[in-house]
Amino acid sequence: MPSPTRRGFLQQSAAGFGWLALQALAGKSFAQHHQARAKNIIFCFMDGGPSHVDTFDPKPMLKQHEGKPIGESAVTKRSQSSANRVWLGSPWEFRQRGESGLWVSDLFPRIAAVADHLCVVRSMVGELPLHGQQNLLLHTGRILGQAPSLGAWVSYGLGTENRNLPGYVVLNNDWVPNGGLENFGSSFLPASHQATMLRPNGVPVDNIVAADGGRIQRRKLDLLAAQDADFAARSSDAKAIEGAIANYETAFLMQSAVPDIADISREPEHIQKLYGLDSTDEHQKLYSLQALRARRLIESGVRFVEITCPSFDGNNSPWDQHGQLKQLHEKNARITEQSVAALIIDLEQRGLLDETIVLWAGEMGRTPHTPSVSPTAGRDHHVNGYSLFMAGGGFKGGMTYGETDEFGNAVVRDPVDIHDIHATILHQLGLQHERLTYRFGGRDMRLTDVHGRVINELLS
Repeated sequence: MPSPTRRGFLQQSAAGFGWLALQALAGKSFAQHHQARAKNIIFCFMDGGPSHVDTFDPKPMLKQHEGKPIGESAVTKRSQSSANRVWLGSPWEFRQRGESGLWVSDLFPRIAAVADHLCVVRSMVGELPLHGQQNLLLHTGRILGQAPSLGAWVSYGLGTENRNLPGYVVLNNDWVPNGGLENFGSSFLPASHQATMLRPNGVPVDNIVAADGGRIQRRKLDLLAAQDADFAARSSDAKAIEGAIANYETAFLMQSAVPDIADISREPEHIQKLYGLDSTDEHQKLYSLQALRARRLIESGVRFVEITCPSFDGNNSPWDQHGQLKQLHEKNARITEQSVAALIIDLEQRGLLDETIVLWAGEMGRTPHTPSVSPTAGRDHHVNGYSLFMAGGGFKGGMTYGETDEFGNAVVRDPVDIHDIHATILHQLGLQHERLTYRFGGRDMRLTDVHGRVINELLS
């Protein structure tokens, strides 16, 4: 008897439901190319662009030349700049931290305490000093988006370790970044790889508890799957329908897993305090909650977890300080940095840091100059040189890579773009960025497109 066709199997085998769910949810979606150092990622997205010259890239010359015009030679299209702007020194002191002597400013006292775990890249170069385009570049590798996010590619490449949970989760803090939900989408990849969003307030996911009981819902879901599978058998785009069916199954299975993971009440008091859940600041408490949930999700087998920052007023990107730099960068630091440091500490003490990459990054840096020096001065958009860091997952700790000039205005050594970071992260997950592809539009598409290199100097 000849083997059944794929579409025939869809029609004949329990409406194709169990088989599709198994294919989409159980085990790997894509063969790993080499031995992996890491299994999962927690991406702490610092939306708006933290200032590199106020965090990890000390520039004493800024203070010495504060108030002096930057001149024509410092003007660049990759920055909001003009010759009559003036240099602005950092309001925070930089100190060497840990045994490694890594430079971290006083803005981040708790992150400074885990400096020996940080692999800081000081020579990031972007494309456009615009939030939407840089957010999409950071997440999808393209300033126009229209491509899967990093999280979707990781989910596609590795699948999920827990069939009751999705491979990609975004712990949102009631704020959608510039560039929109496309930052978290799967684009042309199957829909089962797009992000599942968990909110901080109230019920983490809508309809997570069945209104009509599990048995009735199961029967409804089976009927819907049968109808969709029949349609898929006659459709020219069966993959999209299969992805939807797999999402139904994921949602059904999540009903038992998500409420338990989202509930942190059984976490020991000292762990809750470590993350900052005892804070009186509402925004910090929400971020702390999501950070602790991130660890629980990783522990439960989710491959990629992203934590977004809360916006103070719901209108502006959190770290986008065009004015009030000192006041508002300190507020952002207070909200996020304790929890970021707690993640590194908590993962290490649980033996999970070696296999988990913690990525801390914004979409851009801030200008080392300003229109005028004043107590309310701020910094503008800057992609001509900025910083990010990785910790864990086989990245070297206590080191810096790359260099900007003496004012932090432009990269002068070892430039890095986001494709290089993506390629290096995929490498640590056992995936070669040139070989992790998906056929679409007549070509083999990949996260790094025609760019990207693995930066071996960052790896232990």
